[in-house]
Amino acid sequence: MCFTVSFEGKAINAVKEHLKTYPELKMQGEFNQLYYLVSGFSHPKLPVFKYKSVKISEWGLIPSFASNEENAEELANMTLNARSDTIHQKPSFKNSINKYRCILPLDGFYEWQHNGKTKQPYYIYPSDETVFYMGCIFNTWINKQTGELRDTFSIITTDANPLMAEIHNTKRRMPLIIPKSSIEAWVDPTTDIALVNQMMKPYSTELMKAHTISTDAGNSRKNRNIPEIKNRVDVIETLF
Repeated sequence: MCFTVSFEGKAINAVKEHLKTYPELKMQGEFNQLYYLVSGFSHPKLPVFKYKSVKISEWGLIPSFASNEENAEELANMTLNARSDTIHQKPSFKNSINKYRCILPLDGFYEWQHNGKTKQPYYIYPSDETVFYMGCIFNTWINKQTGELRDTFSIITTDANPLMAEIHNTKRRMPLIIPKSSIEAWVDPTTDIALVNQMMKPYSTELMKAHTISTDAGNSRKNRNIPEIKNRVDVIETLF
């Protein structure tokens, strides 16, 4: 799955480039936060590319049927990811995949490899030193008690490619990564759903790199939002 990500300098530049390439787009909301490591369970607000805008949205899709704020918070914790193989059946996602698709640019993301009783964190990033464009879906939830509008999104996941199957060796999943050349088609609500389904496939291993990092990445009691968190830390194999 994909619950922990990095949104920093390259991703911010990707947002600026996108706005420059499509000058008719509007930036809705303000964003000036760097996330070297952030968990989806903290529901960060991040800029996503939509069809006619770039909008600051909260990670954790709140479906329209959420009855109140308490129910919305509960659902948001369960919708950080949306599986590509069930996205058309799940009530939380089936409407969004048809019309409400967006892109989240990221510097990289984090995943944990299970080795017996231990978990080794990895940082995964583009091999060409650019950014990943995560395929997402979104929904705007209306709080009927207050009238508040909350823009929310979920990152889609697919089967793992060989690299991610080795790292994420329990569930063997990975986030959906959309090639830059396909962003326009992905966010366009008129794109044929058959093409959308074709786009939901594992990203090429050759376009990704990964290295082991400090186990501090998995310790929520530590300050993990620091540049050094993604630095390579070689694992020393032991006999015991």
